[in-house]
Amino acid sequence: MSYPDPFDERSPWDENPATPPPKNKESPVPSAPTGPAPFEIGFTLKANGAHGAEWMTSRVSGHEAKETAQRGAELLTALKAEGLMELTPKAAEYFRGQYKGGAGDQGAGAAPKRLNNGRVEQDTATPRTVGDDCPHGRSLVSKANWTALFCDGPDGGKCEPLWKQKDGSFKANK
Repeated sequence: MSYPDPFDERSPWDENPATPPPKNKESPVPSAPTGPAPFEIGFTLKANGAHGAEWMTSRVSGHEAKETAQRGAELLTALKAEGLMELTPKAAEYFRGQYKGGAGDQGAGAAPKRLNNGRVEQDTATPRTVGDDCPHGRSLVSKANWTALFCDGPDGGKCEPLWKQKDGSFKANK
């Protein structure tokens, strides 16, 4: 069995493979650069600094630095002119509204997560207590066999701590 020459310029789908096309002795000089573009600019446009904010990433490439910069300017101008920058947050809001959630998701009202020494931790929201008139704010402290809300005010001016009761409420020991 004879295999086709992989360096033959004919296509295997030519209608008549028995008659090879005439070979051109001179290779045409490409009018545009070939191969991967060595210059690339990536743009990340964020609505704000929050992790959950809308963002858009775009990328342009070119064979020369000036060409790449010009393409970048053209891209940003086109994104604004076509309304894509304004449409992105609207689309993200719509998409979030379609989310039904699932087990283990951080839903609305859940305490946010944060990074602490390379570990993701769930922030525990400080419980609100009816009748608490502490103007300084309180911090939740939970130990092995007790939980309390302590005043965040200055030393010497702290309010009475509130201790967790068996029913889950917090009360001062008076």
